[in-house]
Amino acid sequence: MKKKLGFIKQALVLSVLFQSMLVWSADSDTDNAISLIKSNISKSLPQYQIKSIEPHEKSGMYTVQLNSGPVLHATPNGQYFIVGDLYRVDPAGLVNETEEAKLAQIEVLPQDEMIIYPAKGEEKAHVTVFTDISCGYCRMLHKEVPELNEMGISIRYLAFPRAGIGSEPYQQMVSVWCSDDPKEWLTRAKSGKKVPQNFCDNPIAKQYGLGQSIGVRGTPSLVLSTGEFIPGYLPAAELAAKLGL
Repeated sequence: MKKKLGFIKQALVLSVLFQSMLVWSADSDTDNAISLIKSNISKSLPQYQIKSIEPHEKSGMYTVQLNSGPVLHATPNGQYFIVGDLYRVDPAGLVNETEEAKLAQIEVLPQDEMIIYPAKGEEKAHVTVFTDISCGYCRMLHKEVPELNEMGISIRYLAFPRAGIGSEPYQQMVSVWCSDDPKEWLTRAKSGKKVPQNFCDNPIAKQYGLGQSIGVRGTPSLVLSTGEFIPGYLPAAELAAKLGL
């Protein structure tokens, strides 16, 4: 009986050691792949800074986030990469995992950092809009916000001053977000009125950086509650149809 127990103990120890070796080997492989990918992409695309490299376990590839650049998917040896969205074949149809990841980044943002025009009555959907106060199509979309609200669609604004951090539109958006009534002052700013200068801790630079990281290149850029990314203006009726309303 003692011999049998001793054998079981040895087997358990060997099992733990084997599993630890597998984990160590997997971690080592991941670190090696990340190092190769970082080196090769830095040499091939020196104009971009790498924000993050994460393994995508289901495909065997690695997702590379570039600062102010596109999303890449690279092979573990760093010799091949593709630019653009990664799709998964699902029984219900194709799933755009890249867009899902974009939505995930936005859905975790604190709502008190957004300027929100809520749906009237029950919310059926929401749209997150990267906006600029000086953008003509942004102003067209803003005029349709009451109509969208009546349809049960909430509009949630994030700032994306196209001229960049420190520009006049950037300063105006800081003043809007720091005002006593951001919703009212955003509407005024979009109608061409100058906003009194205000200062406070604000999320404008962070939102601008987020927009760049997920591929916003102009305004308005829309992220639907379905996860779809739309780089441009849509009339209210077409936007509602996209949301299945």
